[in-house]
Amino acid sequence: MSDTNKFEIASFGNGCFWCTEAIFQQLEGVIKVVSGYSGGHIDNPTYKQVCTGTTGHAECLNITYYPSKISFDELLEVFWKTHDPTTLNRQGNDVGTQYRSVIFYHNEEQKAKAEKYKAELDKSGAYTSPIVTTLEPFVKFYPAEDYHQNYFNENGSAPYCQLVVKPKVEKFEKVFKAKLKKA
Repeated sequence: MSDTNKFEIASFGNGCFWCTEAIFQQLEGVIKVVSGYSGGHIDNPTYKQVCTGTTGHAECLNITYYPSKISFDELLEVFWKTHDPTTLNRQGNDVGTQYRSVIFYHNEEQKAKAEKYKAELDKSGAYTSPIVTTLEPFVKFYPAEDYHQNYFNENGSAPYCQLVVKPKVEKFEKVFKAKLKKA
């Protein structure tokens, strides 16, 4: 297999996966985005269990991508710019440890890049509050139930999608227009 066909995985928790899945799916070089749970202490958690905030899991995405088309650095840029990394265990109205801002790094290179980006962003003063995003080693990912996958694309007319997801997606499309998949 040539390097141009080699893929890698990035795992991010940046709030509700319904919102974030719809964003990362649109990026050129991203092959697949799976919504799920990581960072907890029980095996095979359900959405209902994770929503209690007692399992330790974060709602997150496993993003399979071609680094020859989109770099981990570019994925980090999207991660940082599409959620508020300064709110502890919260994104908008979603509150709890399951909505924490977290990067589950798969190797030391991802960890180093995430640490560097976080430090530079914090130092830049881009945010008035400190960044609370945690960096945790990737251990296990559990795909969410089928009805959570491809949620915005299949449920775009639902009230939550119209009021919460759609505005985030539209803002993302304007900011990252050059990185979107070609129609």
